[in-house]
Amino acid sequence: MTGQRLNKVITHLAAGRHVFASFSPAEPASAADFATTSYDALVFEMEHKPWDAVALRDSFQYLLNRRQIRNSDEPGPALTPIVRIPANGAEKAQWHAKQVLDLGAFGVIWPHISTVDEARNAVASCRYPSLPGDPRHEPVGLRGDSPGTAARYWGVSNQEYYTRSDVWPLDPDGEILVALMIEDQLGIANLPRMLDEVPGIGLVIIGEGDMSQELGIPRQYDHPRMLECKQRVLDICRARNVPVGHPHVTADNVKQVLDDGYRFLMTAPVRTYPGLDLGRSLTDRV
Repeated sequence: MTGQRLNKVITHLAAGRHVFASFSPAEPASAADFATTSYDALVFEMEHKPWDAVALRDSFQYLLNRRQIRNSDEPGPALTPIVRIPANGAEKAQWHAKQVLDLGAFGVIWPHISTVDEARNAVASCRYPSLPGDPRHEPVGLRGDSPGTAARYWGVSNQEYYTRSDVWPLDPDGEILVALMIEDQLGIANLPRMLDEVPGIGLVIIGEGDMSQELGIPRQYDHPRMLECKQRVLDICRARNVPVGHPHVTADNVKQVLDDGYRFLMTAPVRTYPGLDLGRSLTDRV
C-alpha cells in the first residue's frame, strides 16, 4: 500500500483495538457537530432516515475539519464516514452501495443479511470486477466505475483509488469495510457459512432491535433469549477472528459490552444540556 491507511476503523480493527462510533442523519449540520469529537467513525443512518445522496455528499464534506487536517500527520479524515444503506439484504441494493462508495464512503453497513447469497452480494457490490484467475477474484466484483468524487474526497488520484478501494480483509491493504447486520434466526444459523464461504466480511453487527421483535420481546435486550442469540453470534465470530459490533452502547452497559467481547461500539448521538438541567433544578422545574 502506498502511504498511510486512510480508513481509521480498519486501522484499529486490524490492530485488535476497539472502535467507537455514533449514528448521524445525513445532514451537514450534524456532521459538523461530530467533526471535532473523539469518535473513530460516524455511521450515516440511511436505513431509517431519508435516502438523500446530495445531503450525504455534503455531510461528508462537513465532516472534514481544516484545523485537524493541517495539524495531523495522517491523511484520512479524523472520523471515518460509513453508511448504513436502506435496503434489506434480500433486496440486493447494489446501487445503494455503489452510490455511497462513489461519494467517498469508507464502508457500507448492510441491514438484514440472512443468507450466504446475500452476504456474497454485499461484498461483491463493494468491489470492482476482475478477470478469472485474479488471486482475489471472488466474490466477483459488481461495482460500476466512477471513482472521481471518491478519489477527490480521499485525496488520491483515480489510479491510486483503484489500488486502495478493495474490501478488507480480503485485500489486507483494502480501505473499504463491509459490515453485515445479523438480525434474525436465519441469519444466525447461516452466519458460519457466510464467514467461511464469503471472503471480505470485515465486521458483523448484531441487530438487537429487529431480532428482539422476531423473538417476541421487543427491545428487551437483556432478556435471556436475546442474550443467548447475541452470545451465539459472538462465539461464531470469535472462532473466525471477525470483530462484532454492538449498536446500543450506553454508559450503563459499556463495561459489559467490552467484557462480552464487542469491538465496534456504537453509541446514540446523545446531547446534554447542563445549563438547562441545572437551571430547571434550581427553579424547581425538574
